[in-house]
Amino acid sequence: MVDRLPDDRDKVFFGAWVTIENEDGAESNYRLVGPDEFDLSRGYLSIDSPMARALLGKRIDDEVGVRTPDGWNHVVITAIRYEPLSSD
Repeated sequence: MVDRLPDDRDKVFFGAWVTIENEDGAESNYRLVGPDEFDLSRGYLSIDSPMARALLGKRIDDEVGVRTPDGWNHVVITAIRYEPLSSD
């Protein structure tokens, strides 16, 4: 659970909502959460996933590459925001 905002909100940390854009221009929004909160239908991405680990510490306009079973997936971070976790 995130109990306070990070000092540098321009970087991706645990609890951040991150918008990424793939090479085709499609955007996706994910929140980096603990493994027990993982739920892609809500956009909750486990902090232990390869994508989340690649996003940590990055900033807007940073390009991130992640190896997937289908090959390399390259995305660009287009937005980072922080807000309280919902209790549901």
